[in-house]
Amino acid sequence: MRILIRLGLMALAFAFILPQIHGIDFHGNFVNALVLSLLFGLVLWLVEISALALSAVLTVSSLGLALLWLIPAWILGFWLLPAFAMMMTANFVPQYLTVSGFVPAALAGLVMLAISFLTKDDAWTSRNA
Repeated sequence: MRILIRLGLMALAFAFILPQIHGIDFHGNFVNALVLSLLFGLVLWLVEISALALSAVLTVSSLGLALLWLIPAWILGFWLLPAFAMMMTANFVPQYLTVSGFVPAALAGLVMLAISFLTKDDAWTSRNA
């Protein structure tokens, strides 16, 4: 159920909130926003998996020394992943979403990150409590 709520909130953000950010244009209706939110979720998942895989490879290949800079990079840069996913989503469907620059993508990523935090699934903590 939370996934549907998250999907709806992200679609509303694509349709109404993100066009308010200077540098982001959305062209379409609410159905296009729903499809964009699904695509954004998939791209964000792929970006996160890629970042985790790269971190694992660097950690293993450096015998753990890479953790000295990877841990601060993850702590300080976790909000950059949705920005990269937003730019990649805009590159996949430029007829519906246009992002001009990294700063608007970072602001849009922060909006999407806030939606994710608000609708996060606490099933893991409730099952193990």
